[in-house]
Amino acid sequence: MTPQKIIQQFIFAIAVGFLFYWLNIPVGWLLGPMIVGILSATVLGYPQPLPSIFMTLGKAFLGLATAVRFSPDTLILAANYAIPLLLCIAVTGIMSLFHGYLLARFSGIDRVTGLLAFIPGLASSIVAIGEEMGADAVAIALFQYLRLLLVILIVPTLATFLFPANPESVNTVPSLTTEESSIPLVSNLFILGICSGLGIWLGQKFNLPASGFLGTFIVGLVLFWTFPEYIQVPQWLFQTGLLFVGLSIGLKFNVQTVRQLFKAVLIEAGLVISLIFCCLAIGYGFHQIAEVDIVTAILGLTPGGFEAMIATVVQLGGDTSLVLAMQLTRMLMILLLAPWLTAFVRKQDEKDV
Repeated sequence: MTPQKIIQQFIFAIAVGFLFYWLNIPVGWLLGPMIVGILSATVLGYPQPLPSIFMTLGKAFLGLATAVRFSPDTLILAANYAIPLLLCIAVTGIMSLFHGYLLARFSGIDRVTGLLAFIPGLASSIVAIGEEMGADAVAIALFQYLRLLLVILIVPTLATFLFPANPESVNTVPSLTTEESSIPLVSNLFILGICSGLGIWLGQKFNLPASGFLGTFIVGLVLFWTFPEYIQVPQWLFQTGLLFVGLSIGLKFNVQTVRQLFKAVLIEAGLVISLIFCCLAIGYGFHQIAEVDIVTAILGLTPGGFEAMIATVVQLGGDTSLVLAMQLTRMLMILLLAPWLTAFVRKQDEKDV
């Protein structure tokens, strides 16, 4: 692709990204550019991928933005409920993998794509992992955000209907926004640049699955947990990562996959609803075992829709801090294990061929 064509693609992608952001569409900076890429590839009739450096940098930026959301405090809080929490996360994960297996079997997509379609976590991160592992990133993005949409629509509505708000126990929502960096912006960005470069290099050197993302994520955790000054990951850097990943994925779109994906989407919608009710049952079990209120238990173990779950628990008066700790602990475990599990499934598929 010529430099002029690349610039043109980015102009359209940025314009649609702003539009989706203005319309409050979930992760609009990923979906908007991805749609631009899909439409462009569809009009031409064949994929037209960007240079790989854009995808590599995009995944590194997502790794940083993901790492900054974790802190030792949330893990310490979750440790108070370690055994029942880990048990419920494991059962939830097994159910998710089983639904992914069913999706792959009944829709005809490959098992890695089916697996990643149902892994509950940060959807943008899962898309980045899937792309690097050789799965169908367009399908994963579509399935992940369909799952996210259904979760956001169904779970808060169902929880609000079943468990009306208790005004006397409403918690104060924890801040989900980043505070101001205590060092100059230029120095802050320089440190993030070093962290990204080091993460990409280490990921490639040690052959980490999803090296661009996972290597930077691990380096980012070490940096944010040990650096004496607060390092900020600007919102625009996260949006840039989404832009790079979304446009790169969209431009790889092959129109011949549409028919297969249409059938898979219908199957996935039913499986997602089934998974939601399975997770509600698991949340009820956690409520019984750990003696945590049922609102907190259900929303803490819901597979996705992190911000929506926090907003719902605030409204209904559950334990906001515990829901935050449960969701972040689950995300951390998924982000660390998903690449290795995906690599294992990929190897098994290669042996079966």
